[in-house]
Amino acid sequence: MSASPPSLPARERAALADLLDELGPDAPTCCEGWTTAHLAAHLAVRDRRPDALPGYGLELLPGGGRLAWWSHRLEDRLRTSTPYAEVVGRVRSGPPVWSPTALPAVATAIDTAEYAIHHEDVRRAQPGWEPRPLPREEQDRLWAGLALHARRAAGRRGLVLRRSDAPGTEKRFGDAGRTVTGEPLELMLWVSGRRGVARVDVS
Repeated sequence: MSASPPSLPARERAALADLLDELGPDAPTCCEGWTTAHLAAHLAVRDRRPDALPGYGLELLPGGGRLAWWSHRLEDRLRTSTPYAEVVGRVRSGPPVWSPTALPAVATAIDTAEYAIHHEDVRRAQPGWEPRPLPREEQDRLWAGLALHARRAAGRRGLVLRRSDAPGTEKRFGDAGRTVTGEPLELMLWVSGRRGVARVDVS
């Protein structure tokens, strides 16, 4: 029996680790103030320090960013104390078996968006980047995981997300306010705050 192919989060993780290795620790990312070293440390801490996870969850809530100081302190400590190549190796190898993020259901729920977004954070901060085509089934997975970021982006104004690759398919969050149209990966980037690099139409 042949092994099943790697999941979307696993493929995104591997591709991101390859890119982090290729670029080194000082390359820019789309995360304001972060180099590739900062991003690698963030992902390694997320996998291996369960005490950092509440802070990351709070950041997705209105006003919650100021409560995530402990998570960022752990990232800074790892980044300044551990060789970059070792940190990227931890990103590549994934969480240890005892980590909550090692559970397949948890990984599917939270890693699909996490690694797709951060892969693009690195790709799209480099000169000459172009959008990459994703298979329809991968776009479907990203579409299914839009809700958390989309609710935050909708705020009080409301938001309609509309798929450009699947006419007639849309999600509504609150009252109909702005309508944003694009492929699911582009919509994921837009609702997570990467509006300068997301290829979408806003009306």
